[in-house]
Amino acid sequence: MEIIDYFKSDNPDHWLAEIKKSDWRAAAFLANLIEENSFHENVGEGTLLLLTEGDSLVSFLTFAERDCIDDNSLYPWIGCVYTFPEYRGHRNVGKLIRRCEEIAAEKGIPQIYLCTDHIGLYEKYGFSYMENRIDLLGEDSRIYRKNISEKDKRNA
Repeated sequence: MEIIDYFKSDNPDHWLAEIKKSDWRAAAFLANLIEENSFHENVGEGTLLLLTEGDSLVSFLTFAERDCIDDNSLYPWIGCVYTFPEYRGHRNVGKLIRRCEEIAAEKGIPQIYLCTDHIGLYEKYGFSYMENRIDLLGEDSRIYRKNISEKDKRNA
């Protein structure tokens, strides 16, 4: 498996088509942002990471300044986390989360955030529940934080 930065990819059209195969509404929203060239306008500085196996997309996520919680004091955010059904149950997304941790450590960022409606999923990747807030869609979301350890910073 390989991690690819969508925006540095040699074949972004292929990967966009793969993202569109998802039946998840956030993936459709993400694809729309890419097609309209408004990804960075909406999420700020950041990227879209893809976990691939050959020409197949296994998992993807965004790692950016903004996500669905309107609070500029919390950043960066992991968002739009998705693993295709045939690849679930093998912690594949953990590879992408680890890459986000490495990026944060390289930049000296002390913590990363994500919001979700899942309970018990991100704790296994070292995230701790902070609180619930209403997101930009008016839905109740759980906010999680992961501190980037000194070890992570030294290994970057």
